[in-house]
Amino acid sequence: MHTPATHTLALRDYGHSHGSHAHDHFQVLIGLRGVLEIEVEGRGAGIAAGEAQVVAPGDRHDFSARRHGAVCLVLDTTQPAWARCAERAPPGSLQLHALARYLAQCMKQPQASALALQHGPALLLEAWSPSPASSAESRRRRIDWPLLTDWARARWHQPLAVADLAEIACLSPSQFAQRCRDEQGMGAMQWLRSLRLAHARELRLGGMSVAETARRTGYRSPSALTAALRR
Repeated sequence: MHTPATHTLALRDYGHSHGSHAHDHFQVLIGLRGVLEIEVEGRGAGIAAGEAQVVAPGDRHDFSARRHGAVCLVLDTTQPAWARCAERAPPGSLQLHALARYLAQCMKQPQASALALQHGPALLLEAWSPSPASSAESRRRRIDWPLLTDWARARWHQPLAVADLAEIACLSPSQFAQRCRDEQGMGAMQWLRSLRLAHARELRLGGMSVAETARRTGYRSPSALTAALRR
């Protein structure tokens, strides 16, 4: 069963650095006031009002604000679609900034703005990476198959489905399934199984035991992996 994404919106006032850290979810920061200096995996940047940054799970990062501090709208989320946003430059769009300012106002009256806050995370994702306008446009959207492969290989411990892959590719499940048949020559689940088996072969050729290989690649048991390799 697919675990639903969880989200937390917050307004945060940043001052001096408290040291670097990492977490197991995406963190989306949108500047509202001041300039927040951020360093992610050794790469430095500044988030001013209207600018944004996505910190991916596992990335060590550190924050520090200039003399007058900085205020950001912060979204902590497990929504996997943010992986694509972390790979591209922040949009710096007026739409995103206006939405962030609106949600910041809503957070001051959470009971009166419950509906807006409930849908806020989805609206932020749409403002950063707009959904396809039509089926024809969706078919033109390039799928980064190497990126999708790396994403899947890191999640063999989860029960991945076509909907999960489609979400990362910013397509509907039916659109993704058709694109997979067209571009990979097989169905989406067959493609996913072939990736897992190829990863298992790599680990076995590298000398890893059958039991550990099965554990790392999500097979039910060592015997299930052995049967798959024989087939």
